[in-house]
Amino acid sequence: QLKKGYMDEEIGLSGDDLENAYPSQHQNSGAPIVNIEFNEKGTKLFGKLTEDIYRKQQETGFRDQIAIILDGQQLIAPVVHTPITAGTAIIQGPDFTIERVKDLSLLLESGRLPIPIELIQERDVDAILGADSLRKSVIAGIVGLLLVLLFMTLYYRIPGLVASVALIIYAMIVLTIFKMIPVTLTLSGVAAAILSIGMAVDANILIFERMKDELRAGRTMLSSINIGFNRAWPAIRDGNVSTLITCAILYWFSEQLGATIVQGFAVTLAIGVLISMFSAIVVSRTLMRVVALTPISRKVRLFMPTGGKDIAGRQS
Repeated sequence: QLKKGYMDEEIGLSGDDLENAYPSQHQNSGAPIVNIEFNEKGTKLFGKLTEDIYRKQQETGFRDQIAIILDGQQLIAPVVHTPITAGTAIIQGPDFTIERVKDLSLLLESGRLPIPIELIQERDVDAILGADSLRKSVIAGIVGLLLVLLFMTLYYRIPGLVASVALIIYAMIVLTIFKMIPVTLTLSGVAAAILSIGMAVDANILIFERMKDELRAGRTMLSSINIGFNRAWPAIRDGNVSTLITCAILYWFSEQLGATIVQGFAVTLAIGVLISMFSAIVVSRTLMRVVALTPISRKVRLFMPTGGKDIAGRQS
């Protein structure tokens, strides 16, 4: 809807009289502008309006404004520099940017297009269903974590037990951060948290496999731990950085498209990955060094995976 001057006088022009609105650049200055095109009725009304305003300006020296109103809110109120009777006009301003003219064009177009609201389907969903799904997802995550801890302990023995303790500490840190931010756990958030646990387990496996190679080469326990962590770090770093980049891309696209579910997944996964790196490199390493200083470190076979061979070549 267009209104004239400070008198808030309606002039009869509406979005129905607008044929097109699109962003462009001024042919002389290159500044961002909005091009508007009217239909036949709009051309006549707008032409008469601009002629009246221009004539009044010449007589009184006062510049009247044409306010563009959408849903009761004023979008912009440009002045008229000359009569416009050809059905096309431009809107320009000193503070116009490319983003501003794009947004203004989109708003003008949205005011032009009739958008009927039609009820297609109506369905009531009990809130208990969502809570029940979330509860089951949390239970599934806890069961999965326990199975991972059991496998790590049975297969990797002492290192697996250390990794299990590190994973429990990881889970406590994650829950603490989620509580502090705070993060509302949705189904996608639970999925991201479980996936980040997998990333933490993967990091520990890489470390233990490198450490196993060093033990088989005849190095001491403490030396094998240090070298194993150092050699596993590049692979852990690259894998986690790749995941963080993916999270950033998901977050950006979901923000542009308004997909809040994907946005929550990306944020939760990024937090989990960062903490899993800390858990694997700092917590696991510290615990392994403590274990290496105890008498149990002399039993090398307890640090070798089940089914592997110890330093003497015996099946463990």
